[in-house]
Amino acid sequence: MPPQTALEPLAAIASAAGNDVGTGATVWFTGLPSAGKTTLALALADRLRSAGHRVEVLDGDAVRPVLSPELGYSRADRDANVARIGWVAELLARNGVIVLAAVVSPFAAARDQVRQRHTEGGTRYFEVHVATAVEVCAERDVKGLYARQREGAMSGLTGIDGEYEPPLSPELRVDTAVLSVSDAVERLDRLVTKENPT
Repeated sequence: MPPQTALEPLAAIASAAGNDVGTGATVWFTGLPSAGKTTLALALADRLRSAGHRVEVLDGDAVRPVLSPELGYSRADRDANVARIGWVAELLARNGVIVLAAVVSPFAAARDQVRQRHTEGGTRYFEVHVATAVEVCAERDVKGLYARQREGAMSGLTGIDGEYEPPLSPELRVDTAVLSVSDAVERLDRLVTKENPT
């Protein structure tokens, strides 16, 4: 569970969304750094909000310093961070929020545990593999991670010298080197809203 101090604003969001219980869902974007996870999440958020949905984006890089400031990047720490974000996502989704979580989440077992938490809570959950090739991600290098790895300034970069286990059966697979953002968002919107009771 995340530290208690991080939960107060989440409780307020969940309380405010209480009248929409049953309409929420979590969309979990997994993929390599610079694959396009956050770009898609933000674009989908705009689309869903314009249609009147309550939406929260949980970007892994933004959430980690708040929920997991004491964690590093060992497998155990990465899994703990994923579990915490998954806990928050399910809490919000259970209370009517559509949660868009953009998290590298490299290990299948940790992602499966997030799915299981949603299943046990009766909360809708969609895994989206942003399957952009590592060569494309390295060329984009939005945060300079691939350059730092090449220069020897860091190690354990997911997809290079750090392991990434691609989802075997995601609800949707998107390659942002092939699909435009607008085309990808169209597919994502259909995925999320086709069973939404609102």
